[in-house]
Amino acid sequence: MRAAKIMLCLFSLLGICAPAQQISSQTAMQNKRIVIAARTVLDGRGRVLHDTRIVIEGTKIIAIDPKAAPVTYDLRGLTVLPGWIDSHVHITWSFGKDGRNAGADETTQDAAYRAASNAWLTLMAGFTTVQSVGSPTDVPLRDAIAKGMLPGPRILTAIEPLFGQGEKTGTPDEIRAFVRKQKAAGADLIKIFASQSIRQGGGMTLSQEQLNAACDEAKKQGLRTLVHAYKAAVRAATLAGCTEIEHGTMATDDDLKLMAQRGTYLDPQAGLVIENYLANKERYLGTPGYTEEGFAAMQRVLSLNHELVRRALKTPGLKVVFGTDAVAGAHGRNAEEFIDRVRDGGVEPMAVLVSANSLGAEALGMSDQIGLIAPGLEADIIALDGDPLKDITAVRRVVFVMKGGIVYKNVPRNAIPVYAGVQP
Repeated sequence: MRAAKIMLCLFSLLGICAPAQQISSQTAMQNKRIVIAARTVLDGRGRVLHDTRIVIEGTKIIAIDPKAAPVTYDLRGLTVLPGWIDSHVHITWSFGKDGRNAGADETTQDAAYRAASNAWLTLMAGFTTVQSVGSPTDVPLRDAIAKGMLPGPRILTAIEPLFGQGEKTGTPDEIRAFVRKQKAAGADLIKIFASQSIRQGGGMTLSQEQLNAACDEAKKQGLRTLVHAYKAAVRAATLAGCTEIEHGTMATDDDLKLMAQRGTYLDPQAGLVIENYLANKERYLGTPGYTEEGFAAMQRVLSLNHELVRRALKTPGLKVVFGTDAVAGAHGRNAEEFIDRVRDGGVEPMAVLVSANSLGAEALGMSDQIGLIAPGLEADIIALDGDPLKDITAVRRVVFVMKGGIVYKNVPRNAIPVYAGVQP
């Protein structure tokens, strides 16, 4: 937690926090009644609403009423939908002053600015909630955003992940103690590395007994578990009762069926994370964990990831959520994963959007708060210039972003906007 405390001090010393009058202004905005007029609304659970209006008071949606007036924001001609949820990011990962991968744990003043920039870019891209898994430096960023000191998405963090290192990881009792330590430190979930990186072959790094202990203790503490797993670790994590598996590359069809039977969520990556690594190879190569052999492995695994998404689609009842594994170079470009899943994985556009709305909220245990445009939920609302059901690339064109009733982005009509993270 020392790194988290340093980062919190840096955010304060650097003056990143909003002045009191700005926070007061935001509070005043939240107390206003807002009416959004929309011709096309994707409600987040797979339904399309036409010619309606969304009524907001404070941070919440209070009604869907076609006759509500007066209109505050006229979004007719755009596609309106709930703010997206990215179930898997590394929000504080960035490139350092030398332009190379600095990872997540740098605690310099410059790193604090870069983390704040990552949060802003992610919000501007339409992602109003992210799950960052994880680093102690996530904590001050999460808390500053929650207090209104910084603009950014709502952040859930695992703080320190449990790294699988065989017997070196610890006994089951020691693993349970680690989980309780994260809970006490304020973790929103537990991140578990049950496999090597795919760059190193993806072999299993925790025993079944160790996984059982980690996921059982997390449940006792009221926390979800997110497991980095490839190959045999996918089945092991499912049998251990873990909440969600990320990646899942080289899982068998039987593994996927077991996940569906057990209600285990799958968070595969169809393209963005590996495409980002390959595009930024020179910025990663030679930094810890990144070798020529590792990049060759990533190049080979890209087609396996596409295949996994296709097989997951064919598995009845399997819950596939949206996660990008966004690291340095990918923040603000998270929506490219939607395009990858549709183009390369064969996912229907509506299904991929729902995976980042109601299904994503369900996986986070937040269905009663986010993921839908419905009365009683948080007013997290975005609008796209285009129809993503006809052209999935419309996800790049986010022109309106509201989070918790506050508008952070509203591109004027007939303007030529610069879309966050997308090169002209």
